[in-house]
Amino acid sequence: MSGHHAPPGAPPRRATSPAAAAAIIALAVAACTSTSTPSTAGASAAGAAAASTGPGGHKPTLTGAGSTFDAPFFSVAFARYQQQHPGVTISYAVVGSSAGIAAISARQVDFGAADVPMTAAEQAAAKAGSVTQVPVDLGGEGIAYNLSLPTGARLHLTGPVLAEIYLGQITRWNDPAITALNPGLSLPDAAITVVHRSDGSGTTYILSNYLSAVSPAWAAKTGTGKTLNWPVGEGAEGNGSVASTVYRTPFSIGYIEQAYSLGLTLPFAAIRNQAGNYVIPSARTVAADATQKPAITPTDFSIVNQPGATSYPISGYSWALVYTRQQNQARGQALVAMLDWLSHAGQAYAAANGYVPLTPQIQQLARTMLQQVTGPTGTHLLG
Repeated sequence: MSGHHAPPGAPPRRATSPAAAAAIIALAVAACTSTSTPSTAGASAAGAAAASTGPGGHKPTLTGAGSTFDAPFFSVAFARYQQQHPGVTISYAVVGSSAGIAAISARQVDFGAADVPMTAAEQAAAKAGSVTQVPVDLGGEGIAYNLSLPTGARLHLTGPVLAEIYLGQITRWNDPAITALNPGLSLPDAAITVVHRSDGSGTTYILSNYLSAVSPAWAAKTGTGKTLNWPVGEGAEGNGSVASTVYRTPFSIGYIEQAYSLGLTLPFAAIRNQAGNYVIPSARTVAADATQKPAITPTDFSIVNQPGATSYPISGYSWALVYTRQQNQARGQALVAMLDWLSHAGQAYAAANGYVPLTPQIQQLARTMLQQVTGPTGTHLLG
């Protein structure tokens, strides 16, 4: 790499330790034993699915694809499940929610994962019939930034101001709308580099759902979706790439699932919630947000911008997507057993990796959904 000098006033480059450098890579691909590119994930997963049982039907390989939001949790949880169940292998392609929906719809994988449930139109397009959607984790999206601020200082933002940044209406860090929220901080007269997802993303859905809830201008001009017509910014594929882009780009801002900041020590902005308090994503504040809406369904799932003094407003659930009628009895049983473990005992690994364990009520929803899944003859698979 040729020499590079930061522009005047740029935040100092943080030295990346080997552990930190490895962390961002591990978070993006550790759970992926098939390819991590959307263009080839389906073919790779389809090949694995075709050989998903060994001689005599033993040792099923469960193939999945989808959400990068889930990858840090899945990486640890799947490894632990395989230790506890040596007869099962799990292969998960970290390709984003839209690609995960496409893969399960095309019957290229055993399960998809998405941070927003499938729409009615997406379910109608699924090749193998009805899809059951199972909540598997709960997390928050942090607004990461690359600014040099005094020790202990933290950037404060509101939802409407964040929307104006992503609409390209606020373009410099010392804009009066930002400085008014950060009295006493000397913000640089520097252009804001906006970073967003380039792939179809449930993480994008959650952010845009929040911005639509708090900004009429955002709702009218951009709206809510997994794929958006971004007014401004630089695209990056996956949570890991957004995190690394913000990390290496002075004066940048981006949105990532909170676990992706850990290896790079990226700071998160404090976001003003409905109660008027500034909060950052944490297990406590995401749980506080989710508590305000204890009952969710695959058609009523949004928990953004909930009331509550400590609620973090950019939070959401992620979902596993499986066919309601499984074509292979043994593999279907292995799949249902794994997802039941993931949404119950496996939640211990969610808690250890920056996610919020599912409440007993949501765990029961997961089990109720899995009880709908049957084998090829119509027998229920959850024992």
